[in-house]
Amino acid sequence: MSISDRDRAILDFERTWWTLPGPKELAIREHLGLSATRFYKMLGDLVESPDALAYDPMVVRRLRLKRDLRRRARYEGPASGRPQIR
Repeated sequence: MSISDRDRAILDFERTWWTLPGPKELAIREHLGLSATRFYKMLGDLVESPDALAYDPMVVRRLRLKRDLRRRARYEGPASGRPQIR
């Protein structure tokens, strides 16, 4: 099963949002017509998709790494000696 046009737009946006002026939440609303909450929920679901990984491996791997580091810090605490990723 392939990812939808909307899923591709979300991944494309995540790859390039930092080049846009203003806050990310405003850009999400303007470019995708989504609330930030809905965007992050959909992005989180996409990170688990093998099709999303095939479409944009760099973005998906970066997001998986950030998610895994946040989980690890949450379970091990900040004293675990690992850098914090926000």
